[in-house]
Amino acid sequence: MTVINDIFSGSIFFGGALTLAAMWCGALLQRKIKAVNPMVFAIIAIIVFLKVFNISYETYDEGAKYISYLLTPVTVALAIPLYRQLNVLKRSAKEIIGGITAGVAASLASVFGLALVFGLTHEEYTTLLPKSVTTAIGMGISEESGGMVTITIAVILITGIIGNIFGDIILKLFKVKDPVAKGVAMGTGAHAFGTMRALQMGETEGAMSSLAVAVAGLITVLGAAVFSNFI
Repeated sequence: MTVINDIFSGSIFFGGALTLAAMWCGALLQRKIKAVNPMVFAIIAIIVFLKVFNISYETYDEGAKYISYLLTPVTVALAIPLYRQLNVLKRSAKEIIGGITAGVAASLASVFGLALVFGLTHEEYTTLLPKSVTTAIGMGISEESGGMVTITIAVILITGIIGNIFGDIILKLFKVKDPVAKGVAMGTGAHAFGTMRALQMGETEGAMSSLAVAVAGLITVLGAAVFSNFI
């Protein structure tokens, strides 16, 4: 165990390689078992691996952090399916903006309601407000409004994971079949993680979800500035 730990600790590529390998295994497993979620599988597999070989998170993150550099080009690449669906966007612009706005309002209002029920402090309340936006935007909102940034990051990740796993199930439960509506719901409610799942649903869903992530982020910045004063 010690030898293996030393080998991995001495490689700056260890974290990135482990992450990619875990996702690849998850994707292969999903081909045989449709119920398997590659992202959830990768998270569990990485945690188990680190625990078994007694490798610290800091050692893993030393290499895994470089994968985050791919977020920018991946985000830009999402403009491609959006461009292909430009006619859909023009045709349903009012409905799309309305849906995103309603989703953001529901997210902020739900946090406000939970804060009242559980008697959360202002710090705890503002920590949860940006739960449905991307990490970069959520960190800024949390910091500016007096929240705990590290907890906000965790909450955003949990929200995204839940949306990625259960989003499609909930849409089917409520019989939402329109691809535009499905994409808007996934992107607004579960940010980038939701968009990952939406892209698997179809090109229209993926395009609308990527648009929703950006627009929801902007609306949340404005909405959180108002809601943060309520408690």
